[in-house]
Amino acid sequence: MRALVQRVLEASVAVDGAAVSSIGVALLVLAGIGVDDGDDDLRWMARKLVDLRILDDGTGVMNRSLRETGGSILAVSQFTLYGSIRKGNRPSWSAAAPPDVARPRFDAFVRELSTQLGGPVATGVFGAHMQVSLVNNGPVTLWLDSRARG
Repeated sequence: MRALVQRVLEASVAVDGAAVSSIGVALLVLAGIGVDDGDDDLRWMARKLVDLRILDDGTGVMNRSLRETGGSILAVSQFTLYGSIRKGNRPSWSAAAPPDVARPRFDAFVRELSTQLGGPVATGVFGAHMQVSLVNNGPVTLWLDSRARG
């Protein structure tokens, strides 16, 4: 599983011009499900996201996590995180799980995030053409890959 994580002041998702979800100060997570991702990948990613110490403490140092602050997450499914341009200029999506596999895996990931956070998780609309707006705070942007846990 892959995730592009952005610390935001605010973020929102719209579909066909209609607001779907929004959050204030929190994390926007663009999440991609790979063909081989299992429950362990989803659990690892959810725990890592909730425990990432990238929120400011009282002195302005990135030293607090969502678990500590009670912050929220906006999770948006994004298969393009598995795009490969190793051959030519047109991306290949062969490493991304197909929609019939990715949808239940993404839903399970959101449930795990909710469990870890102890509250609801805002989401986009799986498979929809979405407009994602955000105000990056920092900017702070991180790339996580469950296969590169080391």
